[in-house]
Amino acid sequence: MGNTKFAIGCLVQWYEVGIISEYVSTLKEAIEKYDGEVLVDFLITTNEELEKPTSVSDKTTAVTEIQKILNEAGFRSNYTMSNKLVTIADYRRNFNEDFCDLVDVLVWGESDMLVPKEMFGSLNLLHQSYSEGTPKYLATFGICKMWDNSWKPLEHVDFTDKPFIEGDTENWWSLRYKMNADEMNEINSKVTDLDLTLVSPHKFNGCGLVISSEVIKAGVNIPRSVFFVHEDTAFMLMTQKVLGNIPQYHFKNILLVHNRKHPNKR
Repeated sequence: MGNTKFAIGCLVQWYEVGIISEYVSTLKEAIEKYDGEVLVDFLITTNEELEKPTSVSDKTTAVTEIQKILNEAGFRSNYTMSNKLVTIADYRRNFNEDFCDLVDVLVWGESDMLVPKEMFGSLNLLHQSYSEGTPKYLATFGICKMWDNSWKPLEHVDFTDKPFIEGDTENWWSLRYKMNADEMNEINSKVTDLDLTLVSPHKFNGCGLVISSEVIKAGVNIPRSVFFVHEDTAFMLMTQKVLGNIPQYHFKNILLVHNRKHPNKR
């Protein structure tokens, strides 16, 4: 079995300095656990249209700290700076275009995401096993308890039968719970065999979405009319319009954490 080449990209707004280190540290562990090549991309924006700093030094300190975190991560990463307003839709659209000819598989990173260290190894196994028969595919990992039953197919096996409690921040399965890397790793350490399923029709959010490069090469991307939100849904609908119901492989028993209610998140 060969090694799949990956690219993972993440947009970082200057004010996300309080959460980016957790993403970077888990990404580093995932890369170290994989024998193949992973291209890492970051775009750091210093634009103030979404949030204004309390002072010039406040923003300068934040940007300097983000740069330090990336420089000290120990993996080769490409990061660029921009003073323009860049939304997640803008970044992911460009990331798809820029990297689809360089790698086999694209991954959408996010500043409030914790990367399972099993990510690239399991995706390599998936790509090497299925890409010849289905070169155009999507993939997702198990997520926390969500707010309605339409998300059941994506919920991690340890979470899906737990109750949904509005506003719950105390229980580890909750949408609003802030999980740390040790808790995620403890859950994933129980995996002995991969529980891989197909999700049909497609269902996903953008955090940690996996896209075979052949999907982008076939003409699918986030429409330019999408400015700030729902870029993941727009991408899903464009995939269906252009390519139909291509496979969405789903790792039910590998947890990927999206700390969407992180206390340091704006």
